[in-house]
Amino acid sequence: MTSTSNNWDDRTLALAGVFQSAALVEQLATTGRVEQRELETAIKGLFEQNPDNIEDVYGSTKALLTGLNQMRDVLKRTSTPQANNIVRYVMGIIHLQKKLMKRSDMLNIIGSRLQQSAQQAELFEPAHENVIANLADIYTSTISTFSFRIQVTGDYNYLQQPRVGNQIRVLLFAGIRSAILWRQLGGNRLQVITKRKAIIESTNELIKQAKEQLLH
Repeated sequence: MTSTSNNWDDRTLALAGVFQSAALVEQLATTGRVEQRELETAIKGLFEQNPDNIEDVYGSTKALLTGLNQMRDVLKRTSTPQANNIVRYVMGIIHLQKKLMKRSDMLNIIGSRLQQSAQQAELFEPAHENVIANLADIYTSTISTFSFRIQVTGDYNYLQQPRVGNQIRVLLFAGIRSAILWRQLGGNRLQVITKRKAIIESTNELIKQAKEQLLH
């Protein structure tokens, strides 16, 4: 997939992937759990390093319904108690993505280790705790070494649990992967302001499509 793509829907889906990761981080930090299928979507996306199309990364539009809904709420300025944290996580993810793209050495390490994790996932399953722990370790030993870190806030009783901590790292990792894809498809932060109406229209159509998929 290249930056020559002008497909608004693909670009919107990639940005929704960032919002979905951020929304799931917020959910984990405050409730201690997320849907298994949404966690699997995030993990499978990490393993798709050279996708031919957007479906290779996310599977189907319905897999990103949480992110699409959250992104529409933010773009339409619909205020929710969780919105401020989610927007902060999105901005942090995009900032880390920019820093990571300047580090080819780190990208090579991540790519190599993700291949190993993908093989491990074939032996177990994508959301197995061993796979999640391994992915979290990749994030900790690479992206977490940047001076900028995303500060996750929530219920301390959940945040201190190793399982929750690992899943949060994996979701941030997946969010960065979606941000990279968004950039590759020609996305940038200025568009979120200047093309807000077009993004909202695309998001509305994709939400409709996702809901139709859920009925079948």
